[in-house]
Amino acid sequence: MSRVAGLVLAAGAGRRYGGPKALARRDGVLFLDLATTVLLDGGCTPVYAVLGAAADEVLATANLLDVTPVHNPDWPTGMGSSLRAGLAALPADLDAVIVLPVDMPGLTAEAVRRVRAHASPTALAAATFHGRRGHPVLFGRAHWAAAAATAIGDAGAREYLRTHPPLPVACEDVAEGSDVDTPNPLG
Repeated sequence: MSRVAGLVLAAGAGRRYGGPKALARRDGVLFLDLATTVLLDGGCTPVYAVLGAAADEVLATANLLDVTPVHNPDWPTGMGSSLRAGLAALPADLDAVIVLPVDMPGLTAEAVRRVRAHASPTALAAATFHGRRGHPVLFGRAHWAAAAATAIGDAGAREYLRTHPPLPVACEDVAEGSDVDTPNPLG
């Protein structure tokens, strides 16, 4: 069985959202807590959360008992810096990591398990929703350095995944794969 970590990218200020999405809530639960729980319940261990904007408030508010926070001092430069910080924090004995942004509260542990099932040091796999690539994304250790090298701005690993297409893993029957860009006053 491959050893697979989970990595939540939760450092952004959420300018379009109106505040850090790590502190946003759905049904009273922080997006960050939803994301880390999905990774833990999906079989990822250890789990890391990359923090930046409002990090002190996130640390004081979130349930990070089984999660290792990673500080990204370069968070204002975009998601790429969070991916680089997160990958750099991972232990050397892992085979792969499953990455997801904090703003996808519709993801489920079953979607993580489906993607995780393809884990190996050379694997590259991503959840798909109705034929479109989404998250979570699994990066085998062999892809970490190159993915980090191309992770700039808010694109994260998009360019790397464009030139190295991941194995598609259909998840639309077990999860909702869209991100949240505007606040939901009912959440």
